[in-house]
Amino acid sequence: MARNVLASSLLGAGFSIIFQILCRILTFGINAYIVRHVGREVLGIMNVRLLLLESTLLFLSREAINRAALSANAQQGDRCTWAQLINQMWLTVPICAVLCAPCLYIWINWLSAVDSIYLSQYEFACYAVALSCVLELVAESAVFVAQVFCFVKLKILLNTLHIFVRSAIFLWIVTGDGSAAINAFAIAQLSSAVTIVLGQYGFFYFYLKGFQDFVAQQSRKKPPPPKAWQSSLYKNMDDFPFKRLQDFLPCVLFNPAGKTFNRELQTLTLSFVKQGVLKQILTEGEKYVMSVSPVLSFGEQATYDVVNNLGSMAARFIFRPIEDSSYFYFTQTLSRDVKLSKQPSDMVRQAGSVLKNLLLGVSSIGLIAFTFGQSYSHPVLLLYGGPDFVAGGLPQSLLQWHCLAIYLLAVNGISEGYMFATNTSKDIDKYNYLMAIFSVSFLVLSYILTGIFGPVGFIFANCINMLSRILYSTHYIRQQYRILSMDPLLGLWPGKLFGGTLILAGIVCYLYQDSDLITHFGVGILAGIACLLAWALAHRDLVRLAWRYGRRIKID
Repeated sequence: MARNVLASSLLGAGFSIIFQILCRILTFGINAYIVRHVGREVLGIMNVRLLLLESTLLFLSREAINRAALSANAQQGDRCTWAQLINQMWLTVPICAVLCAPCLYIWINWLSAVDSIYLSQYEFACYAVALSCVLELVAESAVFVAQVFCFVKLKILLNTLHIFVRSAIFLWIVTGDGSAAINAFAIAQLSSAVTIVLGQYGFFYFYLKGFQDFVAQQSRKKPPPPKAWQSSLYKNMDDFPFKRLQDFLPCVLFNPAGKTFNRELQTLTLSFVKQGVLKQILTEGEKYVMSVSPVLSFGEQATYDVVNNLGSMAARFIFRPIEDSSYFYFTQTLSRDVKLSKQPSDMVRQAGSVLKNLLLGVSSIGLIAFTFGQSYSHPVLLLYGGPDFVAGGLPQSLLQWHCLAIYLLAVNGISEGYMFATNTSKDIDKYNYLMAIFSVSFLVLSYILTGIFGPVGFIFANCINMLSRILYSTHYIRQQYRILSMDPLLGLWPGKLFGGTLILAGIVCYLYQDSDLITHFGVGILAGIACLLAWALAHRDLVRLAWRYGRRIKID
């Protein structure tokens, strides 16, 4: 397999960032429309309660299986066959179907009550969301194959298509009848799930036909020169094991191992399952607290969710794609069960360099967000929701504290992602106990701090939790690279020039925050440009490296 994993990871991260930006812009536009024309309570039901159901089902059903399968494909290819991987991926469907029963019962009967005027729509939406999750996982084997064989553009295209379908159907129904917003949300979820399934299998149906024709042509004594589009689609695919669409189904692909499932893969999956449950609690903990205990009304939940989404934009469309791509890169580059000192030195040094540069990049973005967020939270929220939305000062305070969480989230995503990608099953089990402590502490802190500080307490609890996890993962990284005389954690230090420019920019923007919006934003733009130039000057080698990789990817 001659595919360039690093280049594919970088390309995937770039496309994912662009996609997430467009997706987030569309989502914010829809949310603004709902706040102004439908009501905050409906937005709270959809964005907090129903999306929490979707997140819970999908995460618990596929996260552990997907992560374990990626690691097994990279590091145990001689022991884990493709047939076993496909069989393992199809386990996500029955797992999700089984999880639907208790989750639906909890969401409909146990969680804080929904107003009677929305109750029938809410119950229908719960069933629709559960069904859409099961349908989406029907395509999981195809999604996994596309990820392993670096079909980056396919992922972005289908993600864009399913978001477009979901948004278009939702807006079409809501603009006709605003009172049916929750029903519209449910129908849109089902439609987008069908789009994912048809898109994934539709692509591979035509791809397999073209691939077989290409192989037949190249097997001739005098094969014709491949066309440019054929080279881009079919080159370096000698190890592609699929010949027909049925091979994506369980127990169809030829299995030389004989056994349906791989025991080592199942052991690794179970380790990730325990970790995944705890990570889901940490990721969506504040929503679980809001849903179980009536701390906030649905209207207040919507306000928190809007501000939380706005404050988490960097995490969603920058940090998460980088985290996913970096995790994929580290799993394909380093082995879990072999010490770094016994692995190829060039691969280890490349991975250490990539880790250092990733930490430098995401921590710099986090520092920029924290610096400018203190002065620009109020005007941004004013433009988004209007004077009534920012009245009282709670949204502004939430967003300002979110900017601190952004920095911690950036560092934690990369450092913990590297740790997960290189941990042995034993290390993962050990960390699961710590994750259990982090999870319980986070929920307790959320409940206590929310009672003291209000909704801002959720952010305080999240910051304390992430800081604890960062300390653990950075200790692991330092211990791994100490014997190699490398320290990737130096990437957390942004440099004197960039740090000094950030401090000066923050002071200047604060002094101009009482001026009119145009002047305030103008000063912010100039200060932002100055910060970016300072960063580029301080890290010229990294800028040149990124430029070379960008040109190489474009040429490929």
